[in-house]
Amino acid sequence: MSGPREELRIGFLSFGHWQRAEWSRTPTAADALLQTIELAQAAEEIGIDGAFVRVHHFARQLGSPFPLLAAMGARTSRIELGTAVIDMRYENPLYMAEDAGAADLIAGGRLQLGISRGSPEPVLDGPEAFGFPDAQGDAGGRLARAHTELFRRAIAGEGVAQADPAHTGISGLLPIQPFSEGLSDRIWWGAGGRESARWVAQQGMNMMSSTLLLEDTGVPFDELQAEQIEAYRESWREAGWERTPRVSVSRSVIPITSDLDRLYFGRDENRDQVGHLDGHTSRFGRTYTGEPDVIAAELARDRAVQAADTLLLTVPNQLGVEYNAHLLGTIARDVAPALGWRAKGERSSTA
Repeated sequence: MSGPREELRIGFLSFGHWQRAEWSRTPTAADALLQTIELAQAAEEIGIDGAFVRVHHFARQLGSPFPLLAAMGARTSRIELGTAVIDMRYENPLYMAEDAGAADLIAGGRLQLGISRGSPEPVLDGPEAFGFPDAQGDAGGRLARAHTELFRRAIAGEGVAQADPAHTGISGLLPIQPFSEGLSDRIWWGAGGRESARWVAQQGMNMMSSTLLLEDTGVPFDELQAEQIEAYRESWREAGWERTPRVSVSRSVIPITSDLDRLYFGRDENRDQVGHLDGHTSRFGRTYTGEPDVIAAELARDRAVQAADTLLLTVPNQLGVEYNAHLLGTIARDVAPALGWRAKGERSSTA
């Protein structure tokens, strides 16, 4: 593995589900949104480093991230706020740049935006409904990358539209406003395999890798993901970028410390799975459930967790803020220190 990683950061990742069910603590969209803000506040108090949300369209999940991120930014002061991930096929790049700049300024420069090509969805052609036709298959990948290129130029402060001299008294290109300095270095791409990881590095973006990979070579998930991270970092070095990139991996981690934990998650299977997704044979990572010390030892042997600098923990958001704060608190106290994690106040000044 190439070089030492940055000190480990830990964040939570919420899919923001809601449904009217007897057991659900998020029966409405308002519940899911407001509880996400409250969980970000609770996570910050615990010492967790990040609060991230998944973005889906045409589903009872979080779909428009920037109002939510702005609200989270206004109610917190330290924790990183991000997405994992925004499907760029759906986005107007310049309008997104305005939203992102405003939300980042409200948050004091704490946004960490994960973007990507997106995942399978419940409608036949969602991007077309949003005004972007022909966005399926390879065409969708090309559209997502084109939108990304313009979005990144815009948030970097480049001029993107010709000025009207009759109104401005000048000619040339005007940039999007507001501009938030540094945001362009805080863009991550959700990579599904080793090939896409190399492309991410060539583009100079940070990399997110989730609980699945769109490839399977027969090796355990953590080893395949560690190979992906190594391919990314090798390509980053070859590209000659000056800054140190960041890499995140996602994991489902449920310490069992009570009868309620056991009732909800005691039957989860702790092994990798192989299936088919979006036309690819894919490998899905295991869920880590069990006693905290056992989970800590297992995660300490997870090659990808050890290679990454950021670990995103998927949370069962429909179980409510109190339960998820308890879950994150247990991980922060009894699991994360074994992985080399320290709360923000205990870190070196460069972390």
